[in-house]
Amino acid sequence: MATSCTTVELAYDIERTQVTVLLGGVESSHLNLLDPADLTFEYMQHMQAVIRAAFPPAGPGGAPRLRALHLGAAGCAMARAIEAEWPDSRQLAVEIDGLLAQYMREWFELPRAPRLRIRVGDARAAVDSPGPARYEVVLRDAFADRVVPQHLRTVEFTRAVAARLTEDGIYLANVADRPPLPVARREAATLAAVFAHVGIVAEPAILRGRRYGNVVLVGSHRPLPDTAARLLRSMPVAARLVTGPQALDFLAGHRPFEDPPAP
Repeated sequence: MATSCTTVELAYDIERTQVTVLLGGVESSHLNLLDPADLTFEYMQHMQAVIRAAFPPAGPGGAPRLRALHLGAAGCAMARAIEAEWPDSRQLAVEIDGLLAQYMREWFELPRAPRLRIRVGDARAAVDSPGPARYEVVLRDAFADRVVPQHLRTVEFTRAVAARLTEDGIYLANVADRPPLPVARREAATLAAVFAHVGIVAEPAILRGRRYGNVVLVGSHRPLPDTAARLLRSMPVAARLVTGPQALDFLAGHRPFEDPPAP
């Protein structure tokens, strides 16, 4: 089926309890229709683990109510997962494809506003719009032709994201890259130009440059809790969190992305 920007196809499992959303023939989202907190894509599991470490969903006072901004929505898998573990959170998903956003509302049981609002528009415009810092979590998972749009990876864009985070907030950015990870390293350098603390999350084989895969970059004003690394190591497919001097080694010699000069 055609959308505003591409085509969308749904591939259900035999019991129709799980569905994969394909955009332009490429897997974009996977939803467990019975258990929204169950995320299949490993990079989403990595994001989920970091959020769990930063804002534990179970504790003496119960789960905190998060404010989350999703830059790129697709099937809203992460928004559903956050709603499941942090009930009554307030989330905004920005999706450039208007018809896709409409279909997701029609096809799936997504949280309703104000718990989840979906805004059609460009993610950069949403971040650049005036407003106070108010999000505990900002997630960037936006692609065009399998590549992150250039205007969503620059120092200027990242500064705007940082300005929208609370003091204990975290920025999570999904990068797909090939060995030796030149794009991920430049994006990490970009985050390091803005945030006091930068983390790199990926499977060890990807970090060692042995294969193509997803790298999750984390930017924050404060250090991540130690539990983040432990949670990632304990996953079915173990992931590694690189911070501190090792993170600086990862990005060493790579220039941050910047907006082009004004004409």
